[in-house]
Amino acid sequence: MPSYTPPLRDMQFLMHEVFKVTDEFKAIPKYAEADVDTINAVLEEGGKFASEVLLPLNISGDQEGCKLDPVTHAVTTPKGFKAAYDKYVEGGWPALSCDPDFGGQGLPLVVNQCFYEMLNSTNQAWTMYPGLTHGAHAALHTHGTDEQKQTYLHKMTSGEWTGTMCLTEPHCGTDLGLMRTKAEALPDGTYKITGNKIFISAGEHDMSGNIIHLVLARLTDAPPGIKGVSLFIVPKFLVNKDGSLGARNGIYCGGLEHKMGIHGNSTAQIVLDGAIGTMVGQPNKGMQGMFVMMNAARLGVGNQSLGLTEVAYQNALAYAKDRIQMRSLSGPKATDKPADPIIVHPDVRKMLLTAKAYAEGGRALAIYCSVLLDKEHSHPDEKVRKDSGEMLSLLTPIVKAFLTDNGHISTNACLQVFGGHGFIKEWGMEQFVRDNRINMIYEGTNTIQSLDLLGRKVLGNNGATLKKFGKLVAALVEEEGVNEKMAEFVNPIAYLGDQMTKLTTELGFKGFQNADEVGAAAVDYLRVAGHLVFGYFWARMAQVALREIAAGNDEPFYQAKLQTARFYFAKLFPETATLMRTARTGSSVLMETDLALA
Repeated sequence: MPSYTPPLRDMQFLMHEVFKVTDEFKAIPKYAEADVDTINAVLEEGGKFASEVLLPLNISGDQEGCKLDPVTHAVTTPKGFKAAYDKYVEGGWPALSCDPDFGGQGLPLVVNQCFYEMLNSTNQAWTMYPGLTHGAHAALHTHGTDEQKQTYLHKMTSGEWTGTMCLTEPHCGTDLGLMRTKAEALPDGTYKITGNKIFISAGEHDMSGNIIHLVLARLTDAPPGIKGVSLFIVPKFLVNKDGSLGARNGIYCGGLEHKMGIHGNSTAQIVLDGAIGTMVGQPNKGMQGMFVMMNAARLGVGNQSLGLTEVAYQNALAYAKDRIQMRSLSGPKATDKPADPIIVHPDVRKMLLTAKAYAEGGRALAIYCSVLLDKEHSHPDEKVRKDSGEMLSLLTPIVKAFLTDNGHISTNACLQVFGGHGFIKEWGMEQFVRDNRINMIYEGTNTIQSLDLLGRKVLGNNGATLKKFGKLVAALVEEEGVNEKMAEFVNPIAYLGDQMTKLTTELGFKGFQNADEVGAAAVDYLRVAGHLVFGYFWARMAQVALREIAAGNDEPFYQAKLQTARFYFAKLFPETATLMRTARTGSSVLMETDLALA
């Protein structure tokens, strides 16, 4: 069975030394009392829950999967999953960063972010059950009526009830304007909803007393397309006026998807057969509420791959230190053994360092974004809220696509370190590869994230927000421009920042003449942008490490951080040159290929 050690030291380094989150929170009244010791203590306990309660259930849950009773439509989760959820609720974990007005503990979102990384490392399939509830909670908190909030949020905060998002239908995925699920107004102000949804993660299960589905559907007089979509609360059990559970609603699981990975999560085909729902927000404005969920989910999906990258790296590293095979090309290293540990071989080190660099860079980006989210929602200064929201909007598709693509690269590399043993189930490595694969697909495929980044977030405002990120890069370059020890970290990002500006301008002109030019370049463009963002954060991490070393701090952690930074800039960052070249090749080699694709 795989092992796992919570990466608390690296989380603490990023929160307290690089980003100084408690200083940021002093400007936010509701977080002003958050201190280093409290954050560290909570995450230490969270790490214990993840490693001691969830990790032992990961392989068994994958092997057992979920079971559907075709008569009652009830779904049973793998052995131990419900007991683990009960412990999760007893420990108060669902309420960690929720609003105290609804029973939450009110801790900064960055705490929940780091906690969920550890949950994802140890059991992604299990973590999706409570994880989806956060998005539904956020949508209701933002767009729900006072009555809806009072009815649902307290029990979602406590974990007594869970939530889902019901978007996809058999004939349409991301193109939600094509959906057919219908909502008919009833005299009492509720709606009768009929239709079919597929790919609904945690759509039916035995973990909680009620499941609060947020469902997209069309009113009978709705205009066509995406402008005719409304959002509804459709609970598994109707809720009485006093908050108790009423009759079983007409929403049930018609089947479970048979999947490549995340077997422990019940990905459900949901049937709505005259289910009773209440509208969230305004008629035909459902996407406003759903985007709250979707954006939260996109950040969450990036966090899933971050967790899998970390746990895959840890296990591959341990294996590489133990497994002996051949001799080092530069001469024997373990002279007391018949062969050397495979960690002496350059390419094994490259695979390990790739996963390590992507995990630590991804963690920096994820933590930075969670602080932006806190500032967007809660900072007293309107300009700070606006600027934070704009930056988060730019970075969200990068979190979703770049981290999940990197997770695919990293989990495959770590499986490769194991050789043939990586392909065998008992080691757990092939499960990490399978579980991660869905992360590149759902909540908007990574191609859609790329189109969102280039077409909407960059070209849509003439690069204004990208320029704001460029100013962060420029400020760091100016600050460290005369520091020779920082040259290897700041020079590459300074150069890439300049090249990104030129590339963006070129693609903007091409796209104005032919929109397919944007589609042809978007995936490469996002990956270049991802490296610019990672490069900036790696430079900041190197900056802190160099300062600590200069001050006499001999903790090996800082030297290790520098070594990983050097690897990243030498072996991974240069991918940008090829990507920019392919981004410039245009759309004709893709679109003028009817004979090739006949």
